Amino acid sequence: MMDLLIKNGTIVTATESFVADLAVKDGKITAIGKDLDTDAKEIVDATGKLVLPGAIDAHTHMAMPFGGTVSADSYLAGTRAAACGGVTTIFDYPVQHAGETILGLVNSKRKVLEKEACVDYAMHCCITNLNDGEILDELEKAVAEGITSFKCFLVYKKEGMMVDDATLARLLLRSKELGAMINVHAENPDLIDLNIENFLKEGKTSAWYHYLSRPEYVEAEADQRAVHWAKHLDALWEAIKDGFIDTIATDHCPFQSYEKDWGKDDFTKIPNGCAGVENMYPYMLDAANSGKITFEKVVELCSANPAKIFGCTDKGSLSIGKDADIVIYDKDKDFTISVSNMHSDCDHTIWEGKKLHGYPVQTYLRGKLVYDNGEFVGTPGMGQYIKRKPREQ
Repeated sequence: MMDLLIKNGTIVTATESFVADLAVKDGKITAIGKDLDTDAKEIVDATGKLVLPGAIDAHTHMAMPFGGTVSADSYLAGTRAAACGGVTTIFDYPVQHAGETILGLVNSKRKVLEKEACVDYAMHCCITNLNDGEILDELEKAVAEGITSFKCFLVYKKEGMMVDDATLARLLLRSKELGAMINVHAENPDLIDLNIENFLKEGKTSAWYHYLSRPEYVEAEADQRAVHWAKHLDALWEAIKDGFIDTIATDHCPFQSYEKDWGKDDFTKIPNGCAGVENMYPYMLDAANSGKITFEKVVELCSANPAKIFGCTDKGSLSIGKDADIVIYDKDKDFTISVSNMHSDCDHTIWEGKKLHGYPVQTYLRGKLVYDNGEFVGTPGMGQYIKRKPREQ
């Protein structure tokens, strides 16, 4: 007997969509086909709805110390929000500092996640100090434990997080040997500092100048902002359709509104970040529902590609043998995002008032229901650590 049978839904993969039944046992997808003749403990009729793989948000910062405070979402709150937005796997970014080891840091985070995680999780470890070369030696052990990606900041010099070019080069070379990957936060701190200094001298202290201080060499200012954003958004959608963008992630790192207010008269005091883990999949699916891109492209960007790139071999698709991370999506459900219907601990959302046509109605994590029509119904601690596979040499 199966644990779960989802009948008559339109199954969406990265390459095709088709109406079929899907069976789950012991957390895995065991069968996909028309009119499956099997008994199940639970049967869900998905007629008229889409059946999608759970999304992977490969860039989040839960419970992250930054800017004189800690990001608003604990691992429990952040992963709860993820589940309610159809995200069944998150990647977190623990930050290693001088004297700390990779495994020591990751294992300390895992102890918290084992109690709090509402979805499955993996980690990119941010490296800020090589500890006289010890970190380069430890990388091999980390990869063996399924930590196959690391991050380097080329910014945040004053905060002690930036690495120099030699450190970056050493990490890149060692990672290549091990089949690991280096993620880079690429900005120019010296130009940023120069811009900040000039803006403050000129009395330009509003939050807009935080954005302008980052040397994107934008042409827009003040009354040109709307045109500026429209151009950038159009270009992004075209890049997605043309295959120049491989993945979508959120950089989920919210702070409370009173913390944001620290910088209302001085943008340098604003802790960077906003919420997004609950909004990514619904937003992208809304774009597909409106015809901007296809549903298959959304699955490719938000599930299949992140799983492939980051070595999550049991994730990323609705296929036999994979984890039964499943989202049922109602294309006809209208939904307006508000802080009142989100599941983060943050007291506001930049998505307030955004109207979506179509919305997830159920999320399953390895075959277990964790989100049901607006409510989180999972259990903190049910999320599992994902031991990832290194890239082929």
